[in-house]
Amino acid sequence: MLTHVVSFTLTDPADAAETKSRIEALGPQIGAIRSIAAGIDMLGDPGAAHVVLISTHDDVDGLRAYQDHPVHQEFGAWIRDRMSAKTVVDFED
Repeated sequence: MLTHVVSFTLTDPADAAETKSRIEALGPQIGAIRSIAAGIDMLGDPGAAHVVLISTHDDVDGLRAYQDHPVHQEFGAWIRDRMSAKTVVDFED
């Protein structure tokens, strides 16, 4: 199992709720996702990202299939102009 974690820092924190909603909508549309969750930072600590995405995939090929899927590509195009930073960690369970 591969876990994919992405933290998004948004240019406008008001976009956090829509970002979360769009992330959660990916799950039912992309078969290579085993699970997906999104959360919005609640404390607002300095340096904290605004939104986190956590998804699981069978393996690296499953992660790549998710990343190449047209629905994920559409989300990437949408968020690209709304984020100021992104951090990614992929690890094997």
